Amino acid sequence: MSNDEPQAAEKIAVSKNGLDRYFRITERGSTVGREMRGGLVSFFSMAYIILLNPLILGGTPDVEGNTLSIPEIAAVTALTAGVMTIAFGAIARLPFAFATGLGINSLVAVTIVQEVTWAEAMGLIVIEGIIIVILAITGLRSAIFNAIPADLKAAITVGIGLFIAMVGFVDSGFVRRVPDAAGTTVPVGLGIDGSIASWPTAVFCFGLLLCGVLVARGVRGGILIGIVSATVLAIVIEAIAKIGPSFVDGEAVPEGWSLAVPTLPESLGALPNLSLIGNIDLIGAFTRIGPLSAGLFVFTLLLANFFDAMGTFTGLSREAELTDADGNPPNMKTALVIEGFGAVAGGLTSSSSNTVFLESATGIAEGARTGLANLLTGALFLAAVFFTPVYEVVPVEAAGAALVIVGALMLGQITNIDFSKYYIALPAFLTIVAMPFTYSIANGIGVGFVSWVVLAVFTGRAKTVHPLLWVVAILFVAYFAIDPITAALS
Repeated sequence: MSNDEPQAAEKIAVSKNGLDRYFRITERGSTVGREMRGGLVSFFSMAYIILLNPLILGGTPDVEGNTLSIPEIAAVTALTAGVMTIAFGAIARLPFAFATGLGINSLVAVTIVQEVTWAEAMGLIVIEGIIIVILAITGLRSAIFNAIPADLKAAITVGIGLFIAMVGFVDSGFVRRVPDAAGTTVPVGLGIDGSIASWPTAVFCFGLLLCGVLVARGVRGGILIGIVSATVLAIVIEAIAKIGPSFVDGEAVPEGWSLAVPTLPESLGALPNLSLIGNIDLIGAFTRIGPLSAGLFVFTLLLANFFDAMGTFTGLSREAELTDADGNPPNMKTALVIEGFGAVAGGLTSSSSNTVFLESATGIAEGARTGLANLLTGALFLAAVFFTPVYEVVPVEAAGAALVIVGALMLGQITNIDFSKYYIALPAFLTIVAMPFTYSIANGIGVGFVSWVVLAVFTGRAKTVHPLLWVVAILFVAYFAIDPITAALS
């Protein structure tokens, strides 16, 4: 018997394991170890949402002057992310973790609760989620996804890569907004006054270069090693320099840590306050501001959630090399149904709509290919409900480096776009650049769809456009003009 035969027999034996068969670990070229590493990296890359979501939702008064408690939002944010991540991994069997959708939570805090109460706003999110579930069950959501041209799907992946890289750069302070007082038309700049002049940003640079070297050398666990190493460095720097947070008593401290201050925890945790669960009003918004205005809010939430999630599915599936010849992910219908329930769950817990999180790409880059990785990520989120001080140790500057690395990896999909044909090149380009420049995946997808249809019409290719793409493009035109439409109808 040759040396290869025992290895082949061992592989067959492993593949007969129930866990392996269910999650298709061997079939997708992965191992349990890689799945666990990927799940761990995804959690550390996403954990900042438990700090960030309360900052966005907490403290903002609704139309009646009521506010949500920051500790309560943190608890339900972690709980909902944990439950939905585990459910998605166990049922859809894909390594895409869930958390509160950034952008949607800002829409709720900045716009919707200026007209309705928090309970009524969360009721609108539940309704929006139910609609998404119905669209997924009927197959319409998958049909829309399948109608997207392959070049646009690749452009969505590239745009998401640039978007998450931008998130990493901004969260780390490497890229900052230029203050209006500067009197310049330049919107952003490098660090503070053109210099990397803070320790947190230096930690980001260290983590970025370390992760880059480890990934380039093919080191297993390279991204995780980079995050942990950068965190250790951050703890040491904070212990010596006493930098503190980026906001103190409402005043900005540019040199401070963006979210979590990397210090050793004084305690391991405490019992969470989950009183926000079930605090919703499904019909209050319709009676307060009228069916038309409430319906427009639901429509806006629906479009943002619908296409943010589908764009993320596309990008993550391509990065994990799980798509078919047409660029479609596996278990698409099931995955989209569960994603819809993420919105429902987010509304029911007052954590805002939950959806597939882009930072799952860091786990995929670490080797995750199945839903098994989600089980660990979800379990860590559930643990975070009780052990907040533990995950607060990792600063966003350390996780931000991983986002930039993954963004660079996702850029490789650009080779699948035919830039030799300008009617393809322009919509693809607009899709790619609109995402980071407008800080929205949905905006990038919408600009790409509308420009694709317009160029097809005026280059004599209107018949090549799928009917559903026409419908979606028209809906996006309405989405982009939602403010004047709302004003005209009010």
